[in-house]
Amino acid sequence: MNPETTIRAELDKYLRDNDLTVSQFSKISGIHSGTLSRLVSGNRPIAMQQLERITSGMGLGEGALYDLYVDECFVHSAPNWRRLGPFLHRCAELNKLECIRRIAANLMDNLMYAQVLFETAEDFFNNDRYEAAAILYESVAESEKYQHSERLALCQYRLFKITLGYDQDANLRAAVYFEYFVERLDESDQLDALRDLANIYTSLHRWSNVDSLAKRMGEKAFIQYENKYKKYISRAEQKEPEKPLCFYILYSYLLRAAVSHENGDYEQAMQYAALYSDSSWIREDSEEAKWIMEQFKEWAVANTYLHRLMNGEVEVLSEYVAYIKTRENEVLPAFIKIMQAANRIGFNADEVITQFQSHLMYKEHRSKLGKLSMQVMSDKYTNLLCELATYYMRTNKYKKSVYYILKSLELSVKINNDSCVIQCVGLFEEIRHLTTRENQEKYKKLISEVQRLNEKKNEYVAGCF
Repeated sequence: MNPETTIRAELDKYLRDNDLTVSQFSKISGIHSGTLSRLVSGNRPIAMQQLERITSGMGLGEGALYDLYVDECFVHSAPNWRRLGPFLHRCAELNKLECIRRIAANLMDNLMYAQVLFETAEDFFNNDRYEAAAILYESVAESEKYQHSERLALCQYRLFKITLGYDQDANLRAAVYFEYFVERLDESDQLDALRDLANIYTSLHRWSNVDSLAKRMGEKAFIQYENKYKKYISRAEQKEPEKPLCFYILYSYLLRAAVSHENGDYEQAMQYAALYSDSSWIREDSEEAKWIMEQFKEWAVANTYLHRLMNGEVEVLSEYVAYIKTRENEVLPAFIKIMQAANRIGFNADEVITQFQSHLMYKEHRSKLGKLSMQVMSDKYTNLLCELATYYMRTNKYKKSVYYILKSLELSVKINNDSCVIQCVGLFEEIRHLTTRENQEKYKKLISEVQRLNEKKNEYVAGCF
């Protein structure tokens, strides 16, 4: 199509080429002949429903005239939200992202459209149309970048969540950029944002960041909790976070226990476990709150076994395994930690590996509180493979060690996990002389991909200066 053409010109050409009258096409398209006549003459703007009928009547595919319709809405007539709103939703359904981008760019010349675009983005986001939502959030954020508004911060929060993926470097950049906007969010949104940031930094093993964010989340949640349940304080209706307030307090203790554990302070970790096990202070009595209390108590029992095991109390291993075997979704994280303990302390874990063999396949994991994020699960699975590779090398089972080294390295490259890549490279080079030519070729290809990713990172860093 000629970029200078219009929907009316295309329709007129179609009628002439097919020797059709307006009345005949009216019957084909289902548009009243009088309405169609006014559309063709340009005396009436084209509504979304009419556009779809014209497209179908001309025998074109869905969305074939959408590029021209963008011009129709801005060049050939004044922008009208009654037409643009439904059109944006239809573009999102058909993944016509460039049309959405053009509409957003034109509308944001007038800041009065910021709110309706934001609301549309929220609708897209809540219906998992993330690419379409991101375009609108970016447009609204760009228009308000000097406003320091809550809406700007919420746009950045949504973009942060949309951006997250397998690439850990990209996740780190997204987290660092978004962290600046947290304090501008509504108090309830701050709790969820701090939780999401802490989860990303956990998957990146940036424990000082995790500790700082967990502390902030716990303090903010405690203040909100106290205010909510002080009966003498008159409270207006306020937005609630995703989960009951008690969750954020307990979760802050859980995260800080994880930090203490990673720092080797197992006594401190057990003290935090006692805190998130205690629900005596919780005043919320909803079913969700009861599930939260139950889940944290289960985690406290399992993690206390773990802290004791890592502290050298190998005699608790059988009790630990027996406890987690009855809790399917707790097996993977426990399996990783048992293998870490076996590698650090030096006990035999063959029986544990046999019992948990089915968990060597990557799969979705849930708790009573919901599904674990893709970023957290990918990191956990990569680390499990790496620990298994280390274990089998330590026990002189080199064929199995090589198998898990290559599996871990492959996933580490996929998610851009530098620490696991380095660990896998060190393990492979240590036993390279014992590997087959086929394994060496696979290793070589994976290292080539690592080098390509590093070159890409260097180009990104250079572009920042």
